Amino acid sequence: MSQLLYIQASPRSERSHSIAVANAFVEAYTKAHPQDRIVTMNLFQEPIPTFDGLAVQAKYDIMHGRAKDPASAKVWSQVEKTIQQFTAADKYVLAVPMWNFGVPYRLKQYLDVIVQPGYTFTVSAAGYQGLVKGKPALVVYARGGQYSQGSGGEAYDLQSKYMDLILRFIGFEKIQGITVEPTLVGGPDAAKAAQDLAIQQARQLAAGF
Repeated sequence: MSQLLYIQASPRSERSHSIAVANAFVEAYTKAHPQDRIVTMNLFQEPIPTFDGLAVQAKYDIMHGRAKDPASAKVWSQVEKTIQQFTAADKYVLAVPMWNFGVPYRLKQYLDVIVQPGYTFTVSAAGYQGLVKGKPALVVYARGGQYSQGSGGEAYDLQSKYMDLILRFIGFEKIQGITVEPTLVGGPDAAKAAQDLAIQQARQLAAGF
């Protein structure tokens, strides 16, 4: 039995294009893999640790081999719990809308918590090496405009570029993406057509994921 971690990075729930497509994928995946466990996590509802001064202090204490004081140790235990929840999964699905050409702040906060040396990556004389290996990830992107290759707006896409970079940095090699665009500039008919096409793609991917 495998565990699939489904991360929702939108607060719009049923109105979210990225969640609608990711939900379709998870539904088809469940039918194809009924023995697997699905863990759903909405980052706008989950208590993500604040990566504040105490967390930074604990991080540097670890990096320099110093003992953590009780206050920073307590904060770091929550960081470790969040990392362990992430790394415990075997497969990953992320629903990610574009906000200001990048990703929502709650997703960035979550990534800032889990991307830690010694936990999800390591550094040696050979450079950086990711530690989350051999696990597939599907990222469903939604954008109000058009930013994909050939659209003329590629330079503004700091959403998929960042997600691909950060996931590869921590070790992912098999990363698939589905994009829903445009969800705003073309009007409701164009948005529905884009979402319907993305849902078809998601269902086709699910069986072999």
